Amino acid sequence: MKRLALDAPPGIARSLARRPVAIPVSDPDARTRDLGELVSKTIIVVLFSLMAVRLAADARATGHVTGVLLLVSEALVVVLTMFRRPAALVDRTPTARLLTALSMFGPPLVRPASFMALAPEMLTAMITGLGLVVVVLGKLSLGRSFGLTPANRGVVCSGVYRFVRHPIYLGYMTTHVGFLLANASAWNISLLVVADIAMMFRALYEERALGHDAGYRDYMQRVRWRVLPGVF
Repeated sequence: MKRLALDAPPGIARSLARRPVAIPVSDPDARTRDLGELVSKTIIVVLFSLMAVRLAADARATGHVTGVLLLVSEALVVVLTMFRRPAALVDRTPTARLLTALSMFGPPLVRPASFMALAPEMLTAMITGLGLVVVVLGKLSLGRSFGLTPANRGVVCSGVYRFVRHPIYLGYMTTHVGFLLANASAWNISLLVVADIAMMFRALYEERALGHDAGYRDYMQRVRWRVLPGVF
């Protein structure tokens, strides 16, 4: 810089001497967010990939349609997580994380009951299958806006989101009803009741994050019910 100033005409040299020099400054918060996003994606992809492998083996062994739908549903988590949009806002509070964990990791711990089902197998399979179809359609509707923790990755109002604001949760609750009709043990009921209550509160936390977006506030005016039409 000194050589340039000395070689330049006096007026330009004085101008260069007074001009501030922009020095790139790294943003440690941005680096932390990027690292957190990478770690989060890696954990989700690994866990749900392992789950998908197990579900694929089960579906192949049983040949049940519900097994195939469950495989598609959990495989979508892997794909959509890998290509999801960066979040404009994420709720990283301990409560939001706890609700997410309870609603996600409780259902895989259920066990088949050893006593007679409360409903015929065909009926329980139909209810479970219907719920899984809603879950799959919900995830496909979200596309790159999909995420597990409460966040704003883009407002989605199309597809099954035209009917309720959290159709994926409605689908999961429907599958839980079908499963409990076939396996109504105290262990299974306790796990799924806790998971579903956590899921309802998770919906509230998601709406708190999304409520900062004017587009989502308009959407809430158009679609009245969160999960259960006429109830919640």
